[in-house]
Amino acid sequence: MIIVGVGVGPGMLTQEAIEAISSAPVVYGSKRAIELARDHIKCEAHPIKSFKNLHLLPADAVILSTGDPMFSGLGKFAGENDRVITGVSSIQAACARFHVEMSNLAMITAHGRDPAPAREVLVRELGLGKNIFMLPADSFGPVEVAEVLEEMDIDARICIYEDIGYSDERAVSGTVQEPPLNVSDMYCLLVVR
Repeated sequence: MIIVGVGVGPGMLTQEAIEAISSAPVVYGSKRAIELARDHIKCEAHPIKSFKNLHLLPADAVILSTGDPMFSGLGKFAGENDRVITGVSSIQAACARFHVEMSNLAMITAHGRDPAPAREVLVRELGLGKNIFMLPADSFGPVEVAEVLEEMDIDARICIYEDIGYSDERAVSGTVQEPPLNVSDMYCLLVVR
């Protein structure tokens, strides 16, 4: 199979992704991923809800993954003989939007997971002096991150980037004392020293 990153929002497909999607004999993906790639799909597209059985799909199938498949995406399901095509990630988009250089950036995902391990990683990486990129959880977002920063006596800018690439895209920054609040569930967070 070929796992193709369709980007974090509209208009963020790479040329390599477009070519793979356009020549695919069959495409599978979430409803959102299919919509992001719709203009380039020339075959049957099948929405799937559970990605745990990807290995049962045809070997020449193209599987769409939102963002980049190798960060909190479907790339983790790739086998040795599968191909993975990168996509524009929320990491890239957020760092570009807020002018954050990525070489001192720790990437954390709490999205769809128990937030306790993400909190532990956050504390560890902040202790190492890193800036943070995070895909938050419902119960571990800007307010909870601000609380961790306050506990650690770290002054930083907290940025959230919502609905990247869509007409209602929103990018806001705040402080530890007044963290920005998300209005969408589809957002990422940066902690910048």
